[in-house]
Amino acid sequence: MKPVTIAIAGAGDRGRTAYAPYVLENPKEGKVVAVAEPIAARRKMTIEAHGIAAENVFTDWKEMAAKPKLADAVIIATQDRDHKEPAIAFAKKGYHMLLEKPMAPTAEDCRAIVKAVKDAGVIFAVGHVMRYSAYWKKLKSVIDSGVIGKVVAVQHLEPVGYWHQAHSFVRGHWGNSVKSSFMLLAKSCHDIDMLRFIIGKKCLSASSFGSLSHFRKEGKPKGGGTRCVKCGVEPTCPYSAKKIYLTGKTEWPVSSISDDLSPEGIKKAVETGPYGRCVYECDNDVVDHQVVNLLYEGGVTASFTMCGLTDNCGRQTRVMGTLGQLVGNRSTLSHYDFLTDKEVVIDPNVETDAMGHGGGDWGLIRDFLAAVSAGDASLISSGPDVSLETHLTVFAAEEARLKGTVEKVV
Repeated sequence: MKPVTIAIAGAGDRGRTAYAPYVLENPKEGKVVAVAEPIAARRKMTIEAHGIAAENVFTDWKEMAAKPKLADAVIIATQDRDHKEPAIAFAKKGYHMLLEKPMAPTAEDCRAIVKAVKDAGVIFAVGHVMRYSAYWKKLKSVIDSGVIGKVVAVQHLEPVGYWHQAHSFVRGHWGNSVKSSFMLLAKSCHDIDMLRFIIGKKCLSASSFGSLSHFRKEGKPKGGGTRCVKCGVEPTCPYSAKKIYLTGKTEWPVSSISDDLSPEGIKKAVETGPYGRCVYECDNDVVDHQVVNLLYEGGVTASFTMCGLTDNCGRQTRVMGTLGQLVGNRSTLSHYDFLTDKEVVIDPNVETDAMGHGGGDWGLIRDFLAAVSAGDASLISSGPDVSLETHLTVFAAEEARLKGTVEKVV
């Protein structure tokens, strides 16, 4: 079969560097033939990498959507608040669609997107990449095998990492909920979706607590400056932009602070750009720690903790069943059997992180292209209905946090 042709709307860290490289390694499966990206440097890199014809290059997704259909599928990887309009527009054009998570910042917008893709009859996948990694698929398969009996409860931790919190959710695009989305949606909708994936039942209600406790103006050390390059206490600050970015490396997160990755370009970004600001002097308002309690069908419960004040040790999960338990940390997985009182380490066959999210990034694009090629939406794990369900769970949890209530997932 011919490779699936792809248009990219938003050629940033996700569209250009997470998903698109897959087809360069697997040209028989797909080919990028069009791009819409407002930043010239990113547009140029995409054109050169994929050999895109000049007539299929646009500075805005609206220009691309206004043309006759240019490709079989579109990857929408614009900013969070810029998902609804292009998703609906490309669905109406008949494009199969991979939409980066989160779908949209409101429940109403998520519902509108799902209605549009279902009305159009296109294959639709949301970027819940954890479902597509070897580790989470292995954990799910062990649960489904029945060796731990019926799942009763799940305990899950997402340790964001102190520098990642400072980079993405204080200084970065996702620090301000008005400009992007709230923390649980922007960062942890992955995790709420993953809980639905491994439990296999619908979530009924949620409660939550959390706040922005540290990255506030009143937390600024005495003598601190407004930028790290001119700060008297910078050498003693773990969140120093100089410490995080002036390392001599150019991979993420450094690659996201400037399109000029020369030493001079990176230095200039730290000196003048948003990523060089003091973490106590930003416009961030999203929480830096949050707990969520969830009730699923059949009485199954789950507790989820997100914290930005951690090392970058990776997600940790404990699944407790009637016959045993599973404990994992994304690289190792162990099964404790209640009958024998023995623990067995299971090889999860973890794929390299070079492909992002433990292989989940490429796992998603691989399955998406296979689904489009075969015309078989069942090859997609993160389709419209389940993705809407898990987004609604996130919205209920955030409403519960804000109101101090227990909220139903509706």
